[in-house]
Amino acid sequence: MFKKVLIANRGDIAIRILRACKMMNIRTVAVHSVVDESLMHVKFADESVCIGPNKSADSYLNIAAILSAAELTGADAIHPGVGFLSENERFARMVLDHGIKFIGPDPKHISMMGDKITAKQTMIKYGIPTVKGSDGSLNSIDEIKKLAEEIKYPILFKAVSGGGGKGMKVAFSQSEIENAFKLAKSEAKANFGNDAVYMERYLMKPRHIEIQIIADSFGNVVHLGERDCSIQRNHQKLLEESPSVALTPKHRKEIGEIARKAIKKLGYVGVGTLEFLYENGEFFFMEMNTRLQVEHSISEEVTGIDLVKEQIRIASGEKLSFEQKDVVFRGHAMEFRINAENPENFMPSAGKIEELFFPGGNGIRVDSHIYGGYVVPPFYDSLVAKLIVHADGRNDCIMKARCALDELVIDGIFTTAELHKKLLRNQDIISGNFDIHWLENNLGRL
Repeated sequence: MFKKVLIANRGDIAIRILRACKMMNIRTVAVHSVVDESLMHVKFADESVCIGPNKSADSYLNIAAILSAAELTGADAIHPGVGFLSENERFARMVLDHGIKFIGPDPKHISMMGDKITAKQTMIKYGIPTVKGSDGSLNSIDEIKKLAEEIKYPILFKAVSGGGGKGMKVAFSQSEIENAFKLAKSEAKANFGNDAVYMERYLMKPRHIEIQIIADSFGNVVHLGERDCSIQRNHQKLLEESPSVALTPKHRKEIGEIARKAIKKLGYVGVGTLEFLYENGEFFFMEMNTRLQVEHSISEEVTGIDLVKEQIRIASGEKLSFEQKDVVFRGHAMEFRINAENPENFMPSAGKIEELFFPGGNGIRVDSHIYGGYVVPPFYDSLVAKLIVHADGRNDCIMKARCALDELVIDGIFTTAELHKKLLRNQDIISGNFDIHWLENNLGRL
């Protein structure tokens, strides 16, 4: 087992990793930008190192500074958390080249799944269903128009190196193709440094369903069921739940086994998530995230399995502590992302937290890095807390979440908590009648 882990991240995920390390008697190193010196995980870690100025490019994306911090403190492993360098193949390889363990998958799998075309082709080979589309990146408008007639409108352009909804544009007819294609390429270049895009059929009313998997280096692969992440804005998730009300037990079992078997054939090691669109009883693979997910918490709540501890154990060379037959799904869990944003226009809201109160009680969990007096900086992701609620059933979960959101107090900044309160009183949400476009189509009415 590792003796010292460097946490190459910030915010609630850094706290989450630190807690898991403490439970395993592993010493911790926090790295931070100048402005993040007062973060809770920095205060709680055994050691801390400042790795640069406030901008992410100069600190949390500064590979040389992070590796220097690891060598300076004698860390024998690095946990990348989520975002930042967590799916950066070059970073993972450099960590290993420095004789330090990377708490994540093999760099070749990060690379394979990071390229959306390669990922899609790989999953087809291993029996994963996919949306019909182009076999590779696109360059010719004539080529695009011809293919669009074959796969039928509407069509969706997606960045080859994409993620987070960037570099995605829809064309509903031939007249919209050229503009959508140019916009997708431009956005892809601006966000990922690569303007390559591919095309696939655009599903009109799909759900966003993802399967959590975990695999060790001994060939053992387990899935922890599904998460429904359909409530999202601009392809950014806001509310997640497990299990999904859209799936039948038959479909749930089928897609779990399909995902598990594909990952086993791939030889993947670590935690990962296969993301699908689900429409009319069919699953279509979108992408695989080769890291811990923000919403891993709800899978933990319904299975009782600590994903971060298992992730660390696997990276240290140990076997999974359980098998598929040991996984028991209990009740229903929902996660509400509390972002520092104005719920009316979603503009970021930086500033000092004047007053703070987190709800508690049976089945209530809050993962957060903020505290009273903390100043939310304008430089990073707007997520300031995750409210996770678990109950015996979905209706009880909704009622418990309403109470928790009513008790939540974060004064001094705007947050999306008020939006979540409205969502939980909407009949479509209560009944489970929604898809990935629901929130954007209904924001005005909310």
